[in-house]
Amino acid sequence: MNDASADPRLPAPIDAPRGAIVGGRSRQGYGEVGYPMAPTYGGDSGGGFDFREYLRIVLKRKKLIAAITISALAIGYLWFLLIPPVYTATVRIQVDPEARIVERGDINAGDARSQEYMRTQLELLQSANMAERVAAIANMSAAPEPEKPSGFSLSMLFGGKAKKPTPSAAPRNDVGAGAVMGGRAVKPITGSRLIDISFTDPSPQRAQRVANAFGEAFINFNLDKRLESNAYAKTFLDDQIKQLKIRLQDAEKAMIDFAQKEQLIASSDKDSKASSAFDQASSALNTATAERIKNELQWKQVEAANAINLPQLLSNGTISQLRAARGALTAEYQEKSTTYGPNYPAMAEIKSKIAEIDRQLAAEVKTIKASYKAAYEASLAQEQELKKQVTTTRNETLDTQKRSIQFNILKREVDTTRTLYESLLQRFKEVDVASGVGVNNVFVVDRAQLPGGPSYPVRSGFLRNALVAGLLAGVGLAYLLEKLDDVVHTSQEAESLSSLTTLGVIPKVRSVETETADARSGLSEAYRSLCTTLQLATAEGLPKALLFTSAMPGEGKSLSCLLVAKQFSAMGLRVLLIDADLRNASLHKKLNLDNSVGLSNYLTSGCTPSEAIQKVGDKQPIFFMSSGPLPPNSAELIGSLRMQYLIDVTTRTFDLVIVDGPPVMGLADTPLLTRSVKTTVFIVAAGQTRKPALQSALKRLTLARTNIIGLVLTKFDARMGREHGYAYGYGYGYGYGGAGYGQIQHNPVKQNENAETDELAASDAAAVIDETTATEPKKRPPRWVKKITRSFRSS
Repeated sequence: MNDASADPRLPAPIDAPRGAIVGGRSRQGYGEVGYPMAPTYGGDSGGGFDFREYLRIVLKRKKLIAAITISALAIGYLWFLLIPPVYTATVRIQVDPEARIVERGDINAGDARSQEYMRTQLELLQSANMAERVAAIANMSAAPEPEKPSGFSLSMLFGGKAKKPTPSAAPRNDVGAGAVMGGRAVKPITGSRLIDISFTDPSPQRAQRVANAFGEAFINFNLDKRLESNAYAKTFLDDQIKQLKIRLQDAEKAMIDFAQKEQLIASSDKDSKASSAFDQASSALNTATAERIKNELQWKQVEAANAINLPQLLSNGTISQLRAARGALTAEYQEKSTTYGPNYPAMAEIKSKIAEIDRQLAAEVKTIKASYKAAYEASLAQEQELKKQVTTTRNETLDTQKRSIQFNILKREVDTTRTLYESLLQRFKEVDVASGVGVNNVFVVDRAQLPGGPSYPVRSGFLRNALVAGLLAGVGLAYLLEKLDDVVHTSQEAESLSSLTTLGVIPKVRSVETETADARSGLSEAYRSLCTTLQLATAEGLPKALLFTSAMPGEGKSLSCLLVAKQFSAMGLRVLLIDADLRNASLHKKLNLDNSVGLSNYLTSGCTPSEAIQKVGDKQPIFFMSSGPLPPNSAELIGSLRMQYLIDVTTRTFDLVIVDGPPVMGLADTPLLTRSVKTTVFIVAAGQTRKPALQSALKRLTLARTNIIGLVLTKFDARMGREHGYAYGYGYGYGYGGAGYGQIQHNPVKQNENAETDELAASDAAAVIDETTATEPKKRPPRWVKKITRSFRSS
């Protein structure tokens, strides 16, 4: 077969072929084909809610869901007939917040938004005490309790009698309260102060009587509770007032006794005087201390001075005059020293005057130092005296405060006790006033009416619940069975598990012979569609060699090989069908051909390819190579070089070579066979192939680097799936002759092959016959035998 670029039936090639593998996956003219080098098996990776998937499950299991739903409805209706009717009466009451007495005797309502108060009232309505009050008002103890049905039993269905309940040995009062608690229901109305109290009973009259008794009992209970609480409050307050009065008297007596003992006056003047004296002495001490520090620093500076250079000395008037006189004499002495000598009388007189001035300066400095020292000593003495005074006033103040602390404690005790006493007196007066006010905060809004019909069971609601329960149970069971089902049923499941594109879907038929004989049957149409898809499977068009395999045996692999070969032969292609299943061959049985010489003979060098190939049919022939005798070492033969040579030779001779390979199922035959046949088609049987087997087989083929172009779903029941939007079994209104669907009108490849065959016919037959056939009788071989032999020798 020539290159795809010369075939007008196939898409023209481009610079970057569409069949080129990008990221481990090839894209062809027919969707996505090819197989990723490192796929991830295990189902659809997309998350989220898939409505179509759940709808598919429901449609698939609709009979099961319908059966469970109908059963639930039947059981629900039977149960409805067996349940005795009961009646419900409802009384509505209004509960306002309790009235409270404020300080001036006014009556105000409490906090209407208090949720705790309303919750308390609801609990009181459901208490056992309230049930006893209702039973007493409704006279439940006197009225006989109606017999309750013993319940449903199988004996009742077959005419048996129900057992009568055993009379209760409990007191009738307890029985009446228990019946009230068992039949009452309290429901607050949201956003209001209204409460609905319902009672359910087999007798409508008693239901009405008990419901009305609830409103009356709750009003009486509320009034009794208020009277009891007021009486208790008065008793409690009276006792507390007496105790506080005694405590107040004792506290006042203790305070007076302590004041007399310590000679304290209930005034803070004495404390203020002591504190004021202490503050004045502390302030004077701080001033004296600062003055002493100042004088001490000045005295130390003057005492340490060796020259007249301090401000304290320079600012003295006497020292300033003496220094001026000395300076004049020194200048005069210096002026006359240029004329007279030091012993000159005038010079000696000046010198003696300077010495006298120096003596006077020294005496004046000594006097100044003595005055600074005296000032320092005086400030020091004053500071010490003030310290003594501060110490004395501090002690006096602390002693006064210490004695006042105990007095203040006793005084506060008296004040506190007096406040509590006055508050309790006021509260006692308020309670006394409140006890005489008969304000009721509970009102009956709507009295209970006689029920017009049973409240339970309601047929519509009962059947609706049964219907919903049946649907939920049916859908849940269907979903569970779907999850437990590990068999592939649809092409979507196969694609999600394998990441492969579905090349075709083959319907499940009753008779293959009848369907294949009819060109308009669903089976014929499905295989024509598959052949068309195979022609678009790669960028080069139809592959030269195709290997068909499956995960397990019995999935329609051999039949698919045979029918695909017939379809391509009907299109005018030269097709070779090889049965490479050397463990369980079946194609020779379907074709009713001899299996004595075949593939195993050639692989063991027992014959040539031409001797192993048989021609099936005359008008649209198929060339067939059977498996031959089944060998014990099939894996070694399939993995040999002779197998690769056979595929290489036959692909040069024939337009298409279809190899029926063995199933994968853990054997080594198929992975070895994929080294010779580069293109593989995987067969999956709907309703038969299990998901773990499919995943395991694809994983093994992936590890063998197999080029799987897609999968074919066989044995698909269109009545169950209808996933393609139509059912198989239809027929077109026109014929399949001429250039009909699935046929090729112009076949340049066929013309080229005929030309080559004619050229071989003109050559010498002896030059193209294999030496292995030299011993056989000489006869003219057919042209296709010459071509196979010639190609085999050239390879």
